[in-house]
Amino acid sequence: MATFDPAFSPASRPRRTCTEFVEGILAGDRTILGQSITLLESARSDHQELGQQIIEAILPHSGKSFRLGVTGVPGVGKSTFIEAFGKLLLQQAPLSGGRGRLAVLAIDPSSARSGGSILGDKTRMVELSRDERVFIRPSPAADSLGGVARRTRECIMLCEAAGYDTILVETVGVGQSETAVHSMTDFFLLLMLSGAGDELQGIKRGIMEMADAIAITKADGDNVLRARAAAAEYRAAVHLFPRHPSEQRIETLTCSAQSGEGLNELAALLRRYRESAIASGYFLRRRSEQTRYWFQESVMTELKSALLQKPLAAGAVAEMEEAALAGRLSPFRAAQQAVARALSLAPHA
Repeated sequence: MATFDPAFSPASRPRRTCTEFVEGILAGDRTILGQSITLLESARSDHQELGQQIIEAILPHSGKSFRLGVTGVPGVGKSTFIEAFGKLLLQQAPLSGGRGRLAVLAIDPSSARSGGSILGDKTRMVELSRDERVFIRPSPAADSLGGVARRTRECIMLCEAAGYDTILVETVGVGQSETAVHSMTDFFLLLMLSGAGDELQGIKRGIMEMADAIAITKADGDNVLRARAAAAEYRAAVHLFPRHPSEQRIETLTCSAQSGEGLNELAALLRRYRESAIASGYFLRRRSEQTRYWFQESVMTELKSALLQKPLAAGAVAEMEEAALAGRLSPFRAAQQAVARALSLAPHA
């Protein structure tokens, strides 16, 4: 599991140089890896700058892992599944070569409101967290989804440089977090439950269309037949979706974290998918599209930040917001005028 230096916090000054951080990461030092991630999470500008220097330095050493995204409805058993499947992957040959090391990262935007359940999720992965080949890192609390997602992608790169050849990214929240995880992983796995009424309700079609595979969990005991029936329904449903960009079929299967049933089949599916995606060129094409997506997202974030840091421009935005709230302008017209005035004022602010 991730190890932390109690003397190191966002409020403290970094005690290592960029070179020392990079050397520690490349050596697989989990404490230094954790501290590097803490730098990226810090609100301090000097910490963020050092964090970006580290990212730039390790860039040539990243990108060599297999990135697996896992999402699912509440109660589907994501943490239980991740522990069981993670242990299985550690017993097998690495999905993408390397030393057979696993990193588990999580996106949990819900923590901004309630503290989330991420700490409980990680403490339930008791056996997996004890393995020296595993690094587990929850997302920070009290932050926007965009910020958490961006840092998770940077965490992926740091973990790859530290020698973790399988990166498992879990979405704990619901809604846009699925899109964020899909935009940074090579394979997007959707976990679903059976026996909860209409099997095709409770999950957005858009999320199902993003999935590379669907797994019906808790397929054990008296639930086996229901799980198989649910899998058959989803299997029929995905045939109605547009053709997958990879040209591969969206597989639907059942599995049980308790009995281990279906986990080997899922691991074999990941290997077949990766080999086929690499051979067809889809693997690199998908990563290139993801890089473009995050570049464009970052450009918009930086533009917004740079613009609103200008006092007069920020004032124009606030004035137009007040006009919209007072009903003098529609929100759309107010937004148009706010941007137009902010852009005209920003160079002179």
